[in-house]
Amino acid sequence: MLKNAILIAGPTASGKSALALRLARETGGTIVNADSMQVYSVLDRLTARPDAADLEALPHRLYGHVHPADDYSTGHWLRDVGGLIESGEFRERKAVFCGGTGLYFKALLEGLSRMPDVSASIREGWRRRLSEDGPEKLHEVLARDDPDVAAKLKPADGQRIVRALEVLEASGRSILDWQRDRDLPLVDTASARMILIEPDRSELDRRIVQRFAKMLDDGAVDEVRLLLALGLDAGKPAMKAIGVREIGAYLRGEATREEAIENARIATRQYAKRQITWFRNQTGPQWLKISEPKLL
Repeated sequence: MLKNAILIAGPTASGKSALALRLARETGGTIVNADSMQVYSVLDRLTARPDAADLEALPHRLYGHVHPADDYSTGHWLRDVGGLIESGEFRERKAVFCGGTGLYFKALLEGLSRMPDVSASIREGWRRRLSEDGPEKLHEVLARDDPDVAAKLKPADGQRIVRALEVLEASGRSILDWQRDRDLPLVDTASARMILIEPDRSELDRRIVQRFAKMLDDGAVDEVRLLLALGLDAGKPAMKAIGVREIGAYLRGEATREEAIENARIATRQYAKRQITWFRNQTGPQWLKISEPKLL
């Protein structure tokens, strides 16, 4: 396990990257992305990845290394982190994890349940049935084939119902069995320095507006144009990045620039609220909670 790692978590636009740069510079660290959208190529400015100057100043890992056409899960990310550890990346440099994806941090600290490989045909088959039949019908199928899992899921929770069904078909085992079989955590919690940024809501809203406007000026429109040109399925994770739908409407002439900014502000604020709620419920007293990075 990694010892003396630094973990910096918080909602979007809260100043995590700037704090990571400062602490990595002070400690001789390598910054590791822990944001599920910043792993994708093409979406550079739109996902607020570190700019060229930051990338040159200090080592950054797991940023923009996944094509938007590819599916990328928490398991993939954890394996990539494991690969960095095995390569000796942190033998001389401290690991500084920075991002807003709570499940990434949870997997680092608690390990991740082993899951079977699910073929594209199985996955697409259940997604098609979800679209055609709806989640309630699939919940009935799950109740018949895996009642223990069905009892834990709401009939409207299509995403988790489909996941349980595809795991069952691919492996012949309940997803509950797989969830009980966990890998060891990659980070030693006793020696880790864990920081959670909980910004003032009004200040966060101001930053969100300011940042999205700057994204548009810095090339986010061209990024979305390139992404849409790939003709990807709308269900791909990269297509769900905040700003893709809003800028897409702007490119099609369905919204003005100002409307795109406002719609993205609303979507980002809602996302930040979900992040704040998740971290508040999932982080314990071992996390240092600050309202502003400059206070550290």
